[in-house]
Amino acid sequence: MRNKKVLFIVQGAVIAAVYVVMTWLTNLMGLASGVVQVRLSEALTVLPAFTPAAIPGLFVGCVISNTITGAVIWDIVFGSLATLIGAIFTYLLKDKNRWLAPLPPIIANTLIVPFVLVYAYGVPDALWFVFLTVFAGEVISCGFVGMCLYHGLDNKAVRRIISYQ
Repeated sequence: MRNKKVLFIVQGAVIAAVYVVMTWLTNLMGLASGVVQVRLSEALTVLPAFTPAAIPGLFVGCVISNTITGAVIWDIVFGSLATLIGAIFTYLLKDKNRWLAPLPPIIANTLIVPFVLVYAYGVPDALWFVFLTVFAGEVISCGFVGMCLYHGLDNKAVRRIISYQ
């Protein structure tokens, strides 16, 4: 018999660690920050469809990632909250339709991050343009890469490994 609390904590910690490493690597390539962000770690936002441990894991991973990549406090707070909101709603939609899994993080980040970029960083671009670039980056990372991850994990063997039964 597995201890469900330990499994939850370990899964959350592993997801946070993977998120941080993926963001750090993406940042080295110059893709994780700025107006056009393609954070490959955002693909992990489909994981709440598999385990609720992904919710705190993604949030903590995003806080740490934003901190180590030199984000301003407003980005650390609101960018991480956008990821948290996306993760919660992905979890709530998990039994509806698999194609809905990436929508909550895409929507949450598209509605929150542009304001952070314009007002906290002083990005000179028009707000509508920043909405468009953040949306495009989220569609690539959550929509395309995230759904590839989702389909790679969506089988009985993986579900049995990560489930709490």
